[in-house]
Amino acid sequence: MNLPAGVHSMLEAAATADVYRRTGTIVRITGETVTARGINLRPGELAIAEDPSGRPIALQATGSHGGEAILSSLDRGTVTAGARILATGVLASAPTGPSALGRVIDALGRPLDGGFDLDAARWAPSAAEPPEPLTRRPIVGAVATGVRAIDGLLTLGRGQRVGVFAGSGVGKSTLLGMMARGTSADVNVIALVGERGREVRDFIERDLGPDALRKSVVVTATGDTPAAMRVTAANAATAIAEGFRDDGRDVLLLFDSLTRVAIAQRVIGLAAGEPPAMRGYPPSVFSRLPHLMERSGPGATGSITAVYTILVDGDDMEDPIADLARATLDGHIVLDRALANSGQYPPINVLTSVSRLMPRLVDGLHGQAARHIRSLLAAYNEARDLVNIGAYVSGSDPAVDEALHLMPAIRAFLQQDAVGIAPFEDTVAALLDLAGIDAVQMGDPVATGGTAEAEAVEGEFAEVPA
Repeated sequence: MNLPAGVHSMLEAAATADVYRRTGTIVRITGETVTARGINLRPGELAIAEDPSGRPIALQATGSHGGEAILSSLDRGTVTAGARILATGVLASAPTGPSALGRVIDALGRPLDGGFDLDAARWAPSAAEPPEPLTRRPIVGAVATGVRAIDGLLTLGRGQRVGVFAGSGVGKSTLLGMMARGTSADVNVIALVGERGREVRDFIERDLGPDALRKSVVVTATGDTPAAMRVTAANAATAIAEGFRDDGRDVLLLFDSLTRVAIAQRVIGLAAGEPPAMRGYPPSVFSRLPHLMERSGPGATGSITAVYTILVDGDDMEDPIADLARATLDGHIVLDRALANSGQYPPINVLTSVSRLMPRLVDGLHGQAARHIRSLLAAYNEARDLVNIGAYVSGSDPAVDEALHLMPAIRAFLQQDAVGIAPFEDTVAALLDLAGIDAVQMGDPVATGGTAEAEAVEGEFAEVPA
């Protein structure tokens, strides 16, 4: 095992020091879970054991029971009962700062791109506490994503947290790549957790591209890695984003996927003896995930705008992880399989999606245009069956008549090539034109975070319920 650059020297010192060392003996191995006796470890602490060939294997303490330490493997190697285990006193850490930009690393900060070790980077503990609520700055400015449907109708704020809800194969990775290339944020931090190995390279080379990679840090733990490695990758990516936020940078954290982190935590929790609860998820899943999501958002200086993907089994939006995410996040973007099948990409269902902070972020004219287009989409959806069978009589409903007239233009606005990036100002101008609104008084919400007019009309928006 190549040890993480930031902790290599500490592990080496722990192994060679003459002072008293904490050691124990492995007494039981169940899948990826290792039980050791005679050693006390704090939660999250790294330990080292050896496989039969003498190769060091990293383990992480996840709990204790009956005087025995419970650990999860962080490497693919195997250990055997009776092997010695050595405590390191080190917690999993992640590299942050400018030297990490452009790099692809694993959950322990080890390079996966063939580049140099990140010894020069600042290292921070992967597990951390969220900022205190009153130390966070208010979310007052919009962040551009380069995606017309989002910037125009679901505007996001700097420091907002949203979920992308979709079934498999609907275009989540493509949408994340578009956002990474088109964002106005200073830095991208991208977590690819539980993905297939092939998909990681495809995302980096096809969806992200070399230009966006230069301002990004990619943290990945594929689906074949141990569950503890996948959970650690989630924490590491968040820690890297926190480091840039603490430097005063605006960060876009793209996280694919929260569901696979929940599955990994389920494996760890059940192996540690937790009882299964809703759909087999143990209680730790429903405490760890909100904690992870709360670490993003605005800080005292910079911000982390976080986009978490949530896999919904069979497009079931009542999945417990989907419910938990909706209750925790500041909005949700729903990718609709029917829209994808009809050829609309990105297949964002505007009517079932919402940005809860949009009312305070956009100018009054922008908000007015967005409400008007949404109302036309709703009117069209209600009358669609009548239209399809030829039973709708033109002139019977002015809103439906306008929707039918504008629907080709609305579809063209929502449709966007995966390689095309739409500037925020162009998106807003196109939206106003589509809604037939004069743009003379329009401000620049990306630069100013909204205008006085936006504050005056905010009451016109009904705050979206949680």
